[in-house]
Amino acid sequence: MLLNTGDLMIIIAFFILSLIIGLVVMKRAGKNSEEYFAGGKTMPWWLLGISLVATTFSTDTPNLVTDIVRNGGVAGNWVWFAFLLTGMVTVFIYAKLWKRSNVLTDIEFYELRYSGKTAAFLRGFRAIYLGVFFNVMVMATVSLAAIKIGSVLLNISPVKTILIAGTITVIYSMMGGFMSVLLTDLFQFFVAMAGSVIVAVFAVGLPQVGGLSNLLSNPAVKPKLSILPDFSNMDAALAIFIIPLAVQWWAAWYPGAEPGGGGYVAQRMFAAKNEKHSIGATLLFNFAHYALRPWPWIIVALASIVVFPDLIALKKAFPQIPMDKLGHDLAYPAMISFLPHGLIGIVVASLAAAYMSTISTHLNWGSSYVVNDFYKRFIRKDATEKEMVKIGRISTLCLMIISGFLALVLQNALQAFKILLQIGAGTGLLFILRWFWWRISAISEITAMIASFSAAIYFEIIHKKLGFTPLKDWQVFLFGVIFTTVCWVTVTFFTRPTDTPTLVKFYRLIKPGGPGWKKFLSRVSNEGYDTADLKETGWDVPAGLLCVFLGCIAIWGALFAIGSWIYSNPTAAILCFLASISASFGLFKGWKHLKISISK
Repeated sequence: MLLNTGDLMIIIAFFILSLIIGLVVMKRAGKNSEEYFAGGKTMPWWLLGISLVATTFSTDTPNLVTDIVRNGGVAGNWVWFAFLLTGMVTVFIYAKLWKRSNVLTDIEFYELRYSGKTAAFLRGFRAIYLGVFFNVMVMATVSLAAIKIGSVLLNISPVKTILIAGTITVIYSMMGGFMSVLLTDLFQFFVAMAGSVIVAVFAVGLPQVGGLSNLLSNPAVKPKLSILPDFSNMDAALAIFIIPLAVQWWAAWYPGAEPGGGGYVAQRMFAAKNEKHSIGATLLFNFAHYALRPWPWIIVALASIVVFPDLIALKKAFPQIPMDKLGHDLAYPAMISFLPHGLIGIVVASLAAAYMSTISTHLNWGSSYVVNDFYKRFIRKDATEKEMVKIGRISTLCLMIISGFLALVLQNALQAFKILLQIGAGTGLLFILRWFWWRISAISEITAMIASFSAAIYFEIIHKKLGFTPLKDWQVFLFGVIFTTVCWVTVTFFTRPTDTPTLVKFYRLIKPGGPGWKKFLSRVSNEGYDTADLKETGWDVPAGLLCVFLGCIAIWGALFAIGSWIYSNPTAAILCFLASISASFGLFKGWKHLKISISK
């Protein structure tokens, strides 16, 4: 597809506005590392929440959803719908704890919670592992989606796509730091959402589709419509529903859905004005992410089944696509190609917005690890604030270059999604419990990392080469979780805990409470420590768990209500809507029982 002058003007205007924002906030961002990586820790909940929604709305997300729907139906999306449980736990239990820690990155947390050389090693290793290797992998999947969109819509090469989109993003991210990320996310979110709705409306209106009612009654589409899996096919139900809801949400570490919070989600919590704004930001994010955004993507995916029933049809329509990039995720950009001029400019700009919002966040977040948790901690302990900002800008550029090269060798987003899930299998429970069980140490985390990575390598490479019977994805994941959990729990009981002064300092600052600390508090009291300010005055985690339950009902209820309305089932839509409203009212009441500080 060739863009006309009007399309190009829209896209160029979008790029220019992004660059202007970076220039406007460059001076503020350059003041110190706290401004560059956390916006001075004075940000409001609504800006942080919208930024998180924009960040998780990347170019690979609609492609991933399309891949899932075309292969496993709408119900297949429970592999990521289940992460709402993780999100709600973060909102009502961990958001305020992260804010209390007063650190700049969640990696810095390691030397707040643990002690000795193992804590220092863990901080340095995770800074490079997550900030560089893992982070680059995620950015590469996003860039892969941009490559496919560029190939289908604009007929431009993968290298040219990365050079154009990546250069604009890295420039404003380098100049304006975290503040430019937030402000560009704000307008990029609305552009991206408008684009996704436009694509859905036009996809349904295509002559081949013939409107929403014809789409829903199409023989090829009807088997894909159910929001819940077919429980008569237990293998499928286990893979996409039972395992995700029973195990995956707490056991797997995945960017944006880390058990106990972390990564760029934690970065937003650190940047909030206070604990209340930290909770508000993460709640807004989860509501928009799980209730509002999925359906436009799902509708386009269903329509693509009619227009491009298989990969052969996609290849015939777009012969320029290399075979190693041909997959069902290509169907989303293929559907966009039907849009008329003018609208195609808006949609391409919206996809650029989705790409840039995600990449800019990962660049700033990854750079914060490199600077704060590696360079400042291990290379130049006396580094000035100006020097840290300079290194932050250099590392931002390097991360963009590396991820661009990696994107050229990946094949599809679902492939990367499965790899990331498997590598993090079994580590989630540790991230949840380390706040509430004093016995967990840095050695526990190191063991969990080694065990989960070893399990991933075994099942992805060794198991296949040895000729054993191939296992299903959910079986591989479950075995990885069991193996990793047994390893780190066993090591925890047979190794020394974090030293007492560090634990006392941590408890005094965070005040996590709960039965997991009772034995420790009793011991330090007998050892002569001043425990006057360590006494528990009421543990609010049970109230937080009630809020988690109500929050899930409210958001899943809204998700089902929207879906039922689209499926022309008004009775189900009304019932789901009432359930959502009722749970939201209960949530409002239950929130008052949480101990939340509103001081800065």
